[in-house]
Amino acid sequence: MATSNKTFHARSISLPTESHPLTLAVEEQLCRLRSSELATSSSSISSNLACLKDLYECVEDFLSTHDGKCLDAVLDGSIMLLDVCSTVKDVLSQMKQSVQDLQSSIRRHSNEVDTYMSSRKKVTKVIRKCLADLKRTATKKNDVSLLKEVEDTTLAVLVSILSFVSEPKQNKSMISKLMPTKGAAQQISEVMKIDIALKSKGIEVKDVQKPLEAVEMNLQDLEVGLESVFRCLIKNRVSLLNILNH
Repeated sequence: MATSNKTFHARSISLPTESHPLTLAVEEQLCRLRSSELATSSSSISSNLACLKDLYECVEDFLSTHDGKCLDAVLDGSIMLLDVCSTVKDVLSQMKQSVQDLQSSIRRHSNEVDTYMSSRKKVTKVIRKCLADLKRTATKKNDVSLLKEVEDTTLAVLVSILSFVSEPKQNKSMISKLMPTKGAAQQISEVMKIDIALKSKGIEVKDVQKPLEAVEMNLQDLEVGLESVFRCLIKNRVSLLNILNH
């Protein structure tokens, strides 16, 4: 599933080093992410998180060639990405804990499905608030610089994680506007499949035990990848502040 050309089309570069090799390195990493699958499968998301880490390593080199005149516009974006990334980390942590608790209850034969579904509702509430905040922010920005392209692409990957852990009836119109990928709204993630199974009549809760184990591993992988990206975002903001303060 390729990303929509409408969203990830090549933008004009307003920074002064358009043909610089470091600019080309950033563009190459962006192209890798544009051509990837911003879908709701954990393997695609994990791959994109690894690509993001590579992208920010190129961005660090790119920033070293610039003074503060061109970077003011992306400073607010850097803190926004950190806030979103922190929220996504919390969501993944809550989801993993809920999955582990449900697995434990199944082993005890107590099958605390209601507790799991209640936790899912809390997670969904956090996701909806995050998406609503992002939707309001997105309407205020018109910057088309290379670093804004990096910000938009990073945000799309982060939103894809929210889509992965959202409920089947999550407000997909909000997700699709922030992560407009062809067919993304029709994808059903591994997490969503468990929700659907638990709500189905006649299914034994123990039948979702293996899928739960798989989802727990998926969430763990996403947490590791996201933590690496979070550290990159912190380093990126520190670099921006250092350049702007000198």
